[in-house]
Amino acid sequence: MAQQTLLSDTEIADALTELTHWARSEDSIVRTVTAATFPAGIELVRQVAEAAEAADHHPDIDIRWRKVTFTLSTHSAGGLTAKDVALAHEIDRLAARPA
Repeated sequence: MAQQTLLSDTEIADALTELTHWARSEDSIVRTVTAATFPAGIELVRQVAEAAEAADHHPDIDIRWRKVTFTLSTHSAGGLTAKDVALAHEIDRLAARPA
């Protein structure tokens, strides 16, 4: 597997201008989605799991009733990479779909 290049602070800030639902938390970016129902939140997690598997890049996911929190970081690189930004965009796309 090719080594991922860490993003600079400027590149992360630039990415977050487009990822308006995400916030930086140390070496990760985090977003919480509030689903309409608990099953809708689980369905979002299922869809994200498929996208993550296809990208071979897996978020940390915390489910609390209707609130689903996604945390992205490229652990093997020790921080944020382009893979995190790409998966964040995909999560945003999936979260915007009607339930």
